[in-house]
Amino acid sequence: RVVSLELGGRRLSGSISESLGGLDHLRVLNLSRNSLQGSVSGLITHFPELVVLDLSMNSFSGTLAGGSLDLPAMEVFNVSGNKIAGAVPVGLCINSTRISVLDLGGNLFGGVLPPEIGNCVSLEMLDLATNFISGGLPESLFRLVNLKELYLQENRFSGELSGLIGGLSNLTHLDLSSNNFSGSIPDVFDRFFHLSYFSAQSNRLTGAIPPSLANSPTVSFLILRNNSLSGTIDLNCSAMVNLVSLNLATNQFHGDIPETLASCPLLRTINFARIDFSGQVPESFKNFQSLSSISLSNASISNLTGALEIFQHCRNLTTLVLTLNFRNEEMPSYQSLQFSELKILVIANCQITGVIPRWLSGCRNLQLLDLSMNRLSGAIPPWFGNLSSLFYLDVSDNMLSGEIPKELTEIQRLIDGNASMDGPSPDFPFFVRRNLTGFKYRHVLSFPSTLELANNSFTGNIWPEFGKLKELQVLDLKYNRLSGSIPSSLSEMRSLETLDLSFNNLAGRIPSSLTSLSFLSEFDVAYNNLSGPVPTGGQFSTFPNSSFVGNLALCGDHGLPPCPRLDKAPLSPPGKSEKRKGAVIAMGVGIGLGSSVLAGIAICLVMARACFSRGEQQKDDDDDLSRDPDVEEISSVAVLCQDKDAVTEICFDDLLKATDNFDQSNIIGCGGFGFVYKAVLPDGRKVAIKRLCGEHFQMEKEFHAEIETLSRAQHPNLVRLQGYCKYRDDRLLIYTFMENGSLDYWLHEKSDGPASLDWKTRLEIARGAARGLSYLHLRCEPRILHRDVKSSNILLGERFEARLADFGLARL
Repeated sequence: RVVSLELGGRRLSGSISESLGGLDHLRVLNLSRNSLQGSVSGLITHFPELVVLDLSMNSFSGTLAGGSLDLPAMEVFNVSGNKIAGAVPVGLCINSTRISVLDLGGNLFGGVLPPEIGNCVSLEMLDLATNFISGGLPESLFRLVNLKELYLQENRFSGELSGLIGGLSNLTHLDLSSNNFSGSIPDVFDRFFHLSYFSAQSNRLTGAIPPSLANSPTVSFLILRNNSLSGTIDLNCSAMVNLVSLNLATNQFHGDIPETLASCPLLRTINFARIDFSGQVPESFKNFQSLSSISLSNASISNLTGALEIFQHCRNLTTLVLTLNFRNEEMPSYQSLQFSELKILVIANCQITGVIPRWLSGCRNLQLLDLSMNRLSGAIPPWFGNLSSLFYLDVSDNMLSGEIPKELTEIQRLIDGNASMDGPSPDFPFFVRRNLTGFKYRHVLSFPSTLELANNSFTGNIWPEFGKLKELQVLDLKYNRLSGSIPSSLSEMRSLETLDLSFNNLAGRIPSSLTSLSFLSEFDVAYNNLSGPVPTGGQFSTFPNSSFVGNLALCGDHGLPPCPRLDKAPLSPPGKSEKRKGAVIAMGVGIGLGSSVLAGIAICLVMARACFSRGEQQKDDDDDLSRDPDVEEISSVAVLCQDKDAVTEICFDDLLKATDNFDQSNIIGCGGFGFVYKAVLPDGRKVAIKRLCGEHFQMEKEFHAEIETLSRAQHPNLVRLQGYCKYRDDRLLIYTFMENGSLDYWLHEKSDGPASLDWKTRLEIARGAARGLSYLHLRCEPRILHRDVKSSNILLGERFEARLADFGLARL
């Protein structure tokens, strides 16, 4: 007889067959991570001997009526990640006293938490997160002395926290965040002997941090941000020997920054943003050797010079955010300050005076520098060109003047992208400007490479050498006094997405070569002295009229006066319209095909077809007639064949529409060779499009070799390549879209991510990643060494099946 049925992650769909009810001796039923639907209560009534039930990550609906839950042998009950509504099923606890895991998270449960929850006397893990449960916590909950993990976040719980919660003495994880709890935090933490994680952020808590919590020897992660806590921050670091991360931002604390924090031996991350401190950074922080990341944004502190002198002694410091402090002070300019490990420095919106200091030239690992919204004067120093890892520079809204130094065009990270971080990506919780939220693949390199120089008094010309910055995505020079013409070489900035040159004194024509910037989604040249026709084609058809106003001599589209007709001979015979030539190549490599079939149909060659019409003949006043249109204006797309004969062809225009012209809002992350965009194809399919810049390719032959390698690497635990597009010097790779992003997102970015991944799901993810890696290293022909296995390269499908990414371009 069948006692166990394990069908997790098998891509099952539809409803459960009634014939399954014949397995009345079933003890283990695992249907997790599928697309099943229907009623849960009608299903489980057939299995009276059930011990383990895992229906998580499906689309089950309906309610869990108490009478249907007579399961006396039940120990693990997991229906998380479904659409089940109604009241919390109290019958389960009445009839199942042996249950140790009850996971109802991520559903539509409502009402109050019934007192019958106290009947689950063997409960070790209770997850009610992300539902609509309201009211207070019943006293019976606090009698579950075996409880180790309690997740109540993202509900509508209210009322004061009872001191009876101290009865849960075996808790290791307690998450009360994003509810409506009020009152003070009970002073009962001396009764928690194993508690390592406590979060009560985003509630309405008041009062001080209780002494028992401020002296807890077990707590590693303390997250109380976004409440109304008050008083001074009195933490006893002599007792809090395991504290690693402290987040008290956005509260009503007052007084000084605690001097004793430097004696917390393991404390690495501090967020004190939006706390009304007084005074300065304490001298004791000179001895804060474990500190790696601190935000004191809007913390009412003073003495910038003293703060920097102190923080330079924190030898492991990589992230320092000091925004909205030090009002009207002066930037220290002497050379002796040293920050050898600093990667992120933000001293923005402080209204500080002075010049950009020389000591920054010694920050050789600096990747992000934001000095915006101050009153700094003088010129941008030329030594910025030596900061090879810098990819984000914001000095906008200052009083800087002089020419933009040509050395900015020599920043190596913006030229070839080879200046990478040593070791793992740093924690990055304090991004201040241009914060693109919602990245499921997010890490520090996912933020756009940027030069923000707007709102200053820069003069002179725009250097043609800016065209060398192949990796730059945002160039903002608006509201300056720049003159001269717009260099046509800017069209060589293949990664450019935003170009703002408005409110300057630029003259001449808008180079028509800028139409080749396929990913340019924001363009503004308003209020200059530009003349001649506005270029047509490419992205220029998507820009609003406001991008061109205030230039009296411009003509053409966008609400401008029509251009005068030029009586010149056509460049090609009348009535004969050129076509942009394209080659469509599709790869017939369906996952279910065997290796013998692969050898015959791995690459399907489809005859050349026209993807675009040129529209108008090129005018002989084009600024760059040296380009061969048959070479430069190439568009080809390949979509993976599902079998020998099924080949879908789409054009570059379709990809532009599918990504809203590669708008930044569609960025879902980045890999080692480019940014990744979410796209919805014309037929409704979701795909992920990775954009690779032309500078990454040494030879066209090598690119095609990689495509063939990817087409042969077919395995359920590898991200599937569906096609590619060639457009001028750019390359697009089209992959299957992974609904749940990366493992890195769930472990390190999503607030309730770690709690959502139970150990069984984690084990399946690890197994899937191992299978994919084993296939690449041992069975794929030719064998592929991944070389970059990390959590951000393990992507998760709709049912949390693991697939390895970024393996196909390992040799590029």
